[in-house]
Amino acid sequence: MPSIEMLVMLCVFAAVAMLAFAIMGIFAPRPVSERLKQVVGHGASLDSEADWQHKLVRMMGPFAKIALPKDGWENSPLRHRFMHAGFRGDSAPLLYFAAKTILTFTLPGLFMLYTGLRSVPLGLNSVLVILLVLAAIGYYLPNFYLARRIKNRQRDIFEGFPDAIDLMMVCVEAGLGIDAAISRVAQEVGLKSPLVAEEFHLVSLELRAGATRERALRNLALRTGVEEVDLLVAMLVQADRFGTSMADSLRVHADSLRTKRRQRAEEATAKIPLKLLFPLIFCIFPSLLLVLLG
Repeated sequence: MPSIEMLVMLCVFAAVAMLAFAIMGIFAPRPVSERLKQVVGHGASLDSEADWQHKLVRMMGPFAKIALPKDGWENSPLRHRFMHAGFRGDSAPLLYFAAKTILTFTLPGLFMLYTGLRSVPLGLNSVLVILLVLAAIGYYLPNFYLARRIKNRQRDIFEGFPDAIDLMMVCVEAGLGIDAAISRVAQEVGLKSPLVAEEFHLVSLELRAGATRERALRNLALRTGVEEVDLLVAMLVQADRFGTSMADSLRVHADSLRTKRRQRAEEATAKIPLKLLFPLIFCIFPSLLLVLLG
C-alpha cells in the first residue's frame, strides 16, 4: 500500500538523519576543548569521566533535548530516583531521556523496515496499533530499567547495612566518636558491601567538608531511599540531640535490622513452592504424563 511505503521511507529517512547527526556530534571539531587541552596538557584529563562517556553524552545530547523537561525537574521525584539508582553524574539525565527518545522512534522504525523488506501483508489499522505499542514499549523501557536498578541497589544496601551497624557499634564501644566510626566503617565494610561503604564514605567526606552531622545523615537517607536507613538516621539524630547512649541505640537498631533481614529471607523461601507450582503444572506434569502413557 502507498501509505505503508511512505511510512517505511519516513522511518528510513529518520534513522539515516539520526545516524548522521550522531556521527557529526562525535567527530565534529571543538576548538574550545582542543585549546583547553593544549593549555592544561595532553596527559591531563578535564573531566573524571572516560572518553567514551564524553562521546556518548555528546552523541545523545540532541536527542535528549526532545524529551528533557525545560525546568524544575531537578527537584522532582525523578531526580531522587536517579540518586536511588546510583546515578549522580550530570550526564545521567541526558542519557536517560535520550534513550527514551531513541527507543521510541527506533523500535517502530525497525518494525517498518522489517515489514517493508519482507513484504508482510498487514492492514493499516494493524500497522498503526503495532507502531503505537512499540513506541510505548520504547518510551517506558528506560523506566523499567531504572526501577529494576533501584530495587537491586536498595536490596544490596539493606542486606549489608546490619553488618555495617554492628561494626559501627563496635567502634563506638571501643571509644571512637560517631564521625570516626563512620569513616572506619567506610574503610572496613567495602569487602562485604561496596555500596554501603561508598555511602558511608560520602557521609565522611561531607563531615570533613564542614557539613553538620544531621545534614550529612539526612543526605545519606535521601541518597539511598531505604526505609531502614531513614530510621537509623532518625535514631542517630535523636540520640545526638538528647544525649543518649549511641552504642545502646546502635545495638537495638542492629538487632531489629537483622530480624527484618531474616524475616525477608524466610518470606522469599516461603514463596518458592508457589512459584514452582505453575512450571510444574504447565511444563513438567504434561511431559511426565505423556511418558507414563507411552
